Amino acid sequence: MEKYNVLVVDDEKEIRDGIEIYLKNEGVTVLKAKDGIEALDILNEHQVHLIILDVMMPKLDGISATYKIREKQNIPIIILSAKSEDTDKILGLQVGADDYVTKPFNPMELVARVKSQLRRYVKFGQYEGMKKVIDLNGLTLDQEAKEVTVHGEHVKLTPIEYKIVQLLMTNPGRVFSISDIYERVWNEPSYNAENTVAVHIRKIREKIEIDPKNPRFLKVVWGIGYKMEK
Repeated sequence: MEKYNVLVVDDEKEIRDGIEIYLKNEGVTVLKAKDGIEALDILNEHQVHLIILDVMMPKLDGISATYKIREKQNIPIIILSAKSEDTDKILGLQVGADDYVTKPFNPMELVARVKSQLRRYVKFGQYEGMKKVIDLNGLTLDQEAKEVTVHGEHVKLTPIEYKIVQLLMTNPGRVFSISDIYERVWNEPSYNAENTVAVHIRKIREKIEIDPKNPRFLKVVWGIGYKMEK
């Protein structure tokens, strides 16, 4: 891997140190914080390419920290949760996390997810031969600047949200199934992907649509999937 800085945030020292060992073996520089407040301080002082963030922490929990981070930055966030309930995972995705891993986890799986997120973060938007700027009746995608605007107003998207918008906007009118979207964006098999994709689609609509319940751009084709209106 290239040289990246990964911030590991967990109130358990053993978990922070264990993750650090595996990531260092991949050539990653690891920064560590024991709570959300400390994590925000580190983000203000260091360049960070990805965050691994526990949900249950003192002072500032992982969900609240994710929300604050997303106010300013779009770096990938992987949520760690001791709970297996879907509500925890969905809440993390709703506030801007890109992926989640349930404790106890396989360290090598976590490393694989870190690699996948870093590849997307560094390379998303770099499609050779495609138009640099795409405009669909006021919804504009600038692939060089990696920006999305609606009638000139900048829209803050997470890396995963951007990737979904980019997939649909570079193929206007084409319907993508949930499995297609998941496999192309997450680059892994689409097992139980429906909730994950639906959460991201809903968040995108809240950001780009005047009326998310009556979308102008991002349309659902019932029983098939989603498309971006030409």
